[in-house]
Amino acid sequence: MKMLLFSALLAVATVPVFAQSKDEQAVGAAVESLRKALIDPTKTNLDALVLDELTYGHSNGNIQDKAIFEEALLNKSSDFVTIDLTNQTIKVVGNTAWVRHILSATTNDGGKPGTTHLSVLLIWVKQKGQWRLLARQAVKVQS
Repeated sequence: MKMLLFSALLAVATVPVFAQSKDEQAVGAAVESLRKALIDPTKTNLDALVLDELTYGHSNGNIQDKAIFEEALLNKSSDFVTIDLTNQTIKVVGNTAWVRHILSATTNDGGKPGTTHLSVLLIWVKQKGQWRLLARQAVKVQS
């Protein structure tokens, strides 16, 4: 009996607990929707995720507004083939949330294959019950 109790306590103690609020879960789902939309963009899925006031900062210092951001994805001058997000942190403050993660991707920008490894900060705003992207800034991860 003692061994069974010890085993049960050990199992519970070794399971990491990451309690997330409903808003944090919803922001996480929005991030996942954005990840998928970056790989397979349509005007509809992008418009549903980003605000008209979007400012989208790249690791090279280039800043895009919503129209330029969407056009680059739709015309494949910015083409994500795969995206893997790791080390994600989400913090909700009222109707605003920030997300930090590491983005590792394979790309085919303008038909030129490549890879990228970035640290990304996303700012999301909740409007009419939906989380939408307001701002993004990326920096290259130093090896």
